[in-house]
Formats: sequence, structure tokens, C-alpha cells
Amino acid sequence: MADSPTPMMQQYLALKREAGDALLFYRMGDFFELFFDDARVAAQVLDIALTTRGEHCGEPVPMCGVPVHAAEGYLARLIKGGCRVAIAEQTETPDEAKERTKREGKPVSKALVSRDIVRFVTAGTLTEEALLEPRRANLLVAVAPVRDGVGLASCDISTGRMELEDCAADRLDAALARLGASEVVGPDDWDDAPADVIARPRPDFRSEDGEARLKDIHSLATLDGLGDFSRPMLAAAAGLIAYLDHAGRGQLPFLLPPVARGSEAHLAMDAATRSSLEILAAQNGGRDGSLVACVDRCATGAGARQLAEDLSAPLADRLAIEHRLASVRHFHDDPLLRGDIRAVLRQAPDIGRALGRIVAGRGSPRDLGQIRDGLGEARRLRGMLSAGVDLPPLLAQAVERLGGHGALTDHLDRALVPSPPTERGQGGFIAAGYDHALDALRETSGNARKAIAALEAKYREETGTPSLKIKHNKVLGYFIEVPAKHGDKLMAADSGFTHRQTMAGAVRFNSVGLHEEASRIAEAGAHALAAEDSHFETLVGEVVACREAIAATAAALARIDVSAALAERAAEGDWCQPDMLDEPCLEVVAGRHPVVEQALIKTGDRFRSNDCSVGFSERLWLIGGPNMGGKSTFLRQNALILLLAQAGSFVPATSAKVGIADRLFSRVGASDNLARGRSTFMVEMVETAAILSQATDRSFVILDEVGRGTSTYDGMALAWAVVEAVHEQLKCRCLFATHYHELSRLAETCDALSLHHVRAREWKGDLVLLHELARGAADRSYGLSVAKLAGVPPPVIKRAKAVLDRLEKGRAETGGLAAGLGDLPLFAATAQAEDEKCDTLRDALEALDIDSLSPREALHELYRLKAEASKSNY
Repeated sequence: MADSPTPMMQQYLALKREAGDALLFYRMGDFFELFFDDARVAAQVLDIALTTRGEHCGEPVPMCGVPVHAAEGYLARLIKGGCRVAIAEQTETPDEAKERTKREGKPVSKALVSRDIVRFVTAGTLTEEALLEPRRANLLVAVAPVRDGVGLASCDISTGRMELEDCAADRLDAALARLGASEVVGPDDWDDAPADVIARPRPDFRSEDGEARLKDIHSLATLDGLGDFSRPMLAAAAGLIAYLDHAGRGQLPFLLPPVARGSEAHLAMDAATRSSLEILAAQNGGRDGSLVACVDRCATGAGARQLAEDLSAPLADRLAIEHRLASVRHFHDDPLLRGDIRAVLRQAPDIGRALGRIVAGRGSPRDLGQIRDGLGEARRLRGMLSAGVDLPPLLAQAVERLGGHGALTDHLDRALVPSPPTERGQGGFIAAGYDHALDALRETSGNARKAIAALEAKYREETGTPSLKIKHNKVLGYFIEVPAKHGDKLMAADSGFTHRQTMAGAVRFNSVGLHEEASRIAEAGAHALAAEDSHFETLVGEVVACREAIAATAAALARIDVSAALAERAAEGDWCQPDMLDEPCLEVVAGRHPVVEQALIKTGDRFRSNDCSVGFSERLWLIGGPNMGGKSTFLRQNALILLLAQAGSFVPATSAKVGIADRLFSRVGASDNLARGRSTFMVEMVETAAILSQATDRSFVILDEVGRGTSTYDGMALAWAVVEAVHEQLKCRCLFATHYHELSRLAETCDALSLHHVRAREWKGDLVLLHELARGAADRSYGLSVAKLAGVPPPVIKRAKAVLDRLEKGRAETGGLAAGLGDLPLFAATAQAEDEKCDTLRDALEALDIDSLSPREALHELYRLKAEASKSNY
């Protein structure tokens, strides 16, 4: 390329300006090409060769490309690599470009195919089956700060589901952690925007625009029938729709009517709690080892996505929880029905995502086939479930939404072949007998081989040339070929053959008969493809017209799948149905940690269950004992039992009474957050501060080893104060594990505090961990025994024991580490004393009569006040 950009490069650069920070896939024939920095980035992410093409501004142009037929796989890798991609397609054929150029009075040799960006492919706007994880929702979230609140609009465009909510600014992080969005967009003038937010123009986030767009999309005069939407919600909806409009270049994806999510309807959990409890992902970031992986027995991808949502946002309404539990109980008590239902569900395609592709204009014949098959399985399920009696309310509602598609299903059944292809361009998806005219065209096109063979035999006989053949290629179409030695015979003027091409050793001809036959075949094939395409559009139109009812059926299938899967998991693990109560309690008999128990079963070991009884009279448990004794496991298992119960699942226990919590907090374990400049101790304190400022008396809190990240005295002081704050101020249910067994003295002043410990025994010099919880304070920490178990060399253990003996002797002589703490007032009293401390400087200033002071006296008073401030450490 010369210094003056060629027309093609000018076109590319103009499209790249539109693409912005997205990589530009520039269509050139059978390849998508990338140039300049886009090529460098793509080559590194995709691990493909980086080449050059010509020059631009005197420098070689970096270039790489991917085949169009394999583009989806490369797109998936780019999206996972954090890239956004703009797809620039050819919007006309080369022949159309030549005709246009000719009309413009330009040389045909300079014809350039028009191209335009048809779509932006981003992490939150995927609909392609190959780019999506079947068992994980793919959410796009728009966030709009409005005054003191923040609106959130979330949608999964692969299924069309859309939810609106608002929250206080200080709870935004928890809301985003719950949603787990693939992509988040927000206004470009937001100074306090969360990390990784994609900035969009502020005018896109006008609440009045959001209301207008929603009315227009769903053909409504008012939104009142959909719910009560606040201005922040509508502002976020405006931003979401504007971004989808931008990504689709004016083509909006499938969007169901929005649902308003109440902020008090779900158990609130912050990001730290979700991480420590490993709800949707384990500490390594993978699904294996997480709660959802342990619980998931769903037969469908849609059910798995619904289960993940249920676990991520447990309910806080007792009636709604009990409806879910009743559905699980229905399948749990009828294993034969459960098995039959799950067998049918395994055959059901993902009609929610197939519908999303169809409505977005990216559907295929295979998607129509999935809609047909999925609705057919829904009809079978409805018959099976309707035959039963006393269906729980939630299942009864789901069964109602499974029907009503008989006419559409029958039509698709007649119209489509049993296994439609993924591409519509080659035809072959409309069933025989559906359209008699199409059948005739197919017969004409399908009989081409016979017709050509008959014509070939005729020409051989007429010319006396047994080696004559009729062949076909993409350039010449059908042609007659004979060896060179027979060419003269067909060259004769009266032979009826027209010379087309001379090859080395062969001569090619055409004839009027062959031309007519080829035209008839090509015309029939083209008409057949056009007829199939027309039928495809008609069928798509029928599906789109029923989109909301089909989406409701997809949601019902997912809910039935979750209920049956949870029943399967409960039967498999001998889980019990929890009793849900409004009073703040947690009474668990023989509770187990579901993930740890499953891991132990695989190794042939047995999990040691434990009871937990936290209520009004004993709302705070202080748990001591050695490392590896099971304290952290006990804390987590009870938090998970509460979470599972409020999600509508049976729980791993013999019996359980669960008082519904409004918030769940977990401060278990921590690590350095170097990216944000925070040490382990800082992370611990930030998480502890969030609990102390946000928990209520209806919350459930687990705290593990608060204060261990600093010196012994600082750590114990902090732990002591936190225990008092939880007991006296928050008054919530709390399990507090600690190595500071000096904290047991708090039982003397905190009447709702109960002492417990994990049991351990020393046998012949070795530590035996019993993983059993017992009432009473821990007598010691067994730290040296645990170190010995870990393989610390004997000389080090011996030396540590000598140091420990000296320290314990000193502690005994001075009254112990916690000596004198019993005389301290409780946390609330201390805080009140701090508040009541008098401000002597303020009193002195207020006593001054400034107008009566001479300059010298005023200077004297200033020096005096400065000296007093210095003495008071202000």
C-alpha cells in the first residue's frame, strides 16, 4: 500500500473509527482480516501468525486473519480474552459492486465491495450456542447512579429475561457480586464507577428515555401493569437498551417485559461472603469445588442456570421459600415420577436460548427444530404432571405454562425434517410433503444426475465417442469434455457443439441441450432454495409471535428441572426438608458441609456431623480449639445450610429449623489483595467493618479468627471488641471462631454468649483431631501438636516448647494475657464514655469574651490554648 491510502484502506480506516476500541473483523472473501494494532492483539490472544500486507505511511501493515467458517471459535477465545469485536460484513456481492461502480461512471476495475459494521460482539451480548456456557447465565448489566441511589438493569439476551432494581450506593458492590455479570456498562461521567465498567455517554441513561423505549418495545401505553419502576431503574433500563442498540447496530435482541426485583426480597450477601462460601466458583475460580457444582443435578442447561440464580439470590420471604420446598418434596416423595420427569427433561432442548437467537434474527433451522422438540417435551411433561393429584402451587403454576402450543408444535412438526441443519443457505430443512411445489422443484433438481447421465449417453452414441464425459465445476458450470484426438469431430460447424476451452490432452464444449438442462436444474435448485427460505421466514414469524408464551414455557421447564434435581440431590445425600421460621434461630441436628462431605465420600472417608443451636438465649457462639479441628468447616456448613434453605433446597442434616435471615456475612479466611494495595490484615478489617456497619438483628454472621493478622495484643483486643459489638449492638446470630481462648472470659458479662470448642486428644505424643464440637471453652490451642503433624522438624518443635513454657510461666505470674479485662465496662458503655468525654478546648474558647481582649491579651490566650492542645494530644 502506498503512502496515499488505497480505497480499500480508506474504507477500513473509516470502519475502524466506528469500531472504536473493538477489534475490527474486516470481511474479505472467505476470511475476516485484522490490521494494525488489532492484528497484533488478535495474533497474541489467538496464537496465530502475524504477517504484513503492503505499506501504510511508509510502514508495513501488520495483518492476520481467521476463516469465516471457523469464526465462532476464534470469537469465543477473543471474548474470553477480554476483547470486544466489531463485525464488518460485505453488504453487496462483487457483481453488485461492479454494477454500482459502472452506474457511478467509474472504471469497473476499481470496484470496491461495500462493507458495514453489522454487529458488535461483546461478552454480555452473545447469543451463539458455541459462544455460551450451557449451565451459566450470561448477564449484561447497566448501572445508573441517580441522586443517592443506583439503578440496575440486567438481562440475559440469550433468553430475553430482564430485571430492574435499585439499591443504595453503598450496596452496589453486593448487588453486582450477586449478578455476576459478564459485562457492566455505566455513564462516562461517573467518578465512583466500579472497576471494569464500560463507559457510555451520559445522555443514554435518561429515565424518561428508558420508560419510552420499554413502552415502545412491548407496545404498551403504560408500564403500570409490569410493576412499580423507580427513576433509577428506568435510567438503567435506558442505558441497557441504548447499549444493546449500539451493539446490534439498530437491531435489538429478544427482550421480555422487565420484572422489578425488590431489594428486600432476597438474602443479601456481599462479594467477600460469596467468595468465602464458594457459592458459584471455588477459590481457584473454577466451578469444581463450589456449592453449585456439589448441588447441581439438573438435566438441562436452563435448569442449571436457574439453580445458580437461586443459590446466588436466596429468598427472604417465608411463603415463597415454602412453595419451592413443597415442589422439591413432591418429587422427593415420588422417586418413580422423579425419574420419569428427569428422563423427559434430558431430551428437552434449550428452547429459551433457541428462541433468543430466532428473535434476534440469528436463528437457524436447527433452532426452529429445538423449539418444536422442546415444546413437544413440555406437552409430554404437562400430561405426566397433570395426572397427579395435589400438585404444590409452584408446580401447578409451572404446569399451566407448559401448554398452549399445540398448533405451533404441529405446524413445525409438519414443516421441518426430524433433524434440521444449522445453516439455512443450503436448504434441506423443509419436510417432504409439506409443499408439493417445492417437492416438484426438488425432484427436478434431484434428478439432475439421471438427466445428465442420459444426455451423456446420447452424445456418446451420436458422436461415436465412448470417452465423452459431462463434467461440472464452479467456473464453467456443466460442460462436455473429450480427449484431444476426438476434438476435431466436435469442432465441425454442423456438429451442434460449441467450443469452450482447450486443455492439454482434452477439449471442452457446450451444447444447446446441455445448456437447457443445466439451466432447468439450476433454476429448479434456486427456486427450491427460495421456497425453503420463504417457509423459514414464515415459521420464524409464527415463533416470534408466540415468543412470550414460549419464554414462559422455557422458564417453567427450568423450574421443574430445579425442583426435580434438588429432590434427586436430597435423596442421594439423605438431606432433610428444613422448617422455615420467622424468628431468629438456627437449630441443626447432625449438620454437614455439603462440598466437604462429597469430597470425603469420593475418598471413602466419613464426614463427622455436628449440631448447632443458635437462638435468642444463645445467639453468639464462641468456638475455640486447634487448627485443622474443623472450626472453619463448622462455620461454613451452617452458613451454607441457611443459604440452601432460603434458596428452597433440602439441607445436609438430620433435621433443621431455620430462622429466615435478611443478610448473610462470612469473614472466613483472607489473602493479600495486592492489586488494591491491601494486606491480609487490611482485607480482614475491611470485611469486619462491613459486617459491623451493615448487619442487623435478623442477620446471620460467621467470623473466623478475627485479629490473627496482627500482633497478639492488638489481635486479641480487636477480637474482644468485635465480640462485644456483635453481642451488644448487632444482637444477631453469630458463630465466632478464635484461637484467643482468653475471650472465654466474655461469657461472664455477655449473657447470650455460649462457649464451645472442637475436641482434640493427645495420644502417645500425637494429636488426634476428633472434628467434634463440644460445649465449654477450649483449654489450649494445640499449636505445637499441629506443627508436628505438618512436619516441622523435631528440633524446632522442641525449641518452641521451651519458649512456650517460659511464656506460660510469665503469663501465670502476671495474671495472664487478659488480666484486668474483666474490670472493663461492656462495649456499649465504653462507647458511651468516649462520647461523653468533655472537650476542654471548646469550653475555653466559648468562655472567652473576644471583644474585651486587648491585642496583647488575645495573643497570650492564643499561646495558652496552643499549649493546652499540645498537652491534650488533639
